[in-house]
Amino acid sequence: MDTDTILIIEDDPTLLRVLKDNFAAADYAVHTATDGEEGLAAARRLKPALIILDIMLPRINGYEVCRLLRRDKLDAVIIMLTAKGLETDVILGLNLGADDYVTKPFSIRELLARANAFLRRRRAGEQDVRRFGEFELDLRSHRLLRAGQEVPLTPKEYDLLALFVRRAGRALTRDQILEAVWGDAFLVTGRSVDRCINSLRRKLEPDPHHPVYIQTVREVGYRFDLPDA
Repeated sequence: MDTDTILIIEDDPTLLRVLKDNFAAADYAVHTATDGEEGLAAARRLKPALIILDIMLPRINGYEVCRLLRRDKLDAVIIMLTAKGLETDVILGLNLGADDYVTKPFSIRELLARANAFLRRRRAGEQDVRRFGEFELDLRSHRLLRAGQEVPLTPKEYDLLALFVRRAGRALTRDQILEAVWGDAFLVTGRSVDRCINSLRRKLEPDPHHPVYIQTVREVGYRFDLPDA
């Protein structure tokens, strides 16, 4: 594969060494930082494809690092590491712009697999037609086809599905979905997201009660899974 540059920001020296060695063994160009201030400077300088970012860091915490990088329009994939495992911490990180999270202790193989999936999609770039299962979503014509036959979608269903396929594999909070699909519309709540999800599932899923594509992430929101990921 092409060598991707990744930055690991972690203050635990043992975990940092394990992460660095494993990503280097997987042919990544690995850079490291041990506190938030150093990590922020390194991210701005290197502009890596992927950042592994611990939340509890000296000097500047991971939340603030993530917020500042997204403010700077850095489009790196950001996977946050949290030892807390609390849904509120996860939601905060995702709302600040993180793409995914893992809770310590975690499997290095799982983290590598997630990183590979994100970067594979990144390298593929923006495509006009996205295919999943029997479906094709044409982002130019705003049409969803199933085995060549058009599946009618409401404007909000289309916007939601387009968001999902563009951010496949990423856990999205209800607030993120509301902002992306409904904007600043008044009188719209998380229940509006849930209703649109249920409607979209009825059109996509073989069994809406056991979804293949649109997964519920407990206490967080939703994630769109692709079969090949």
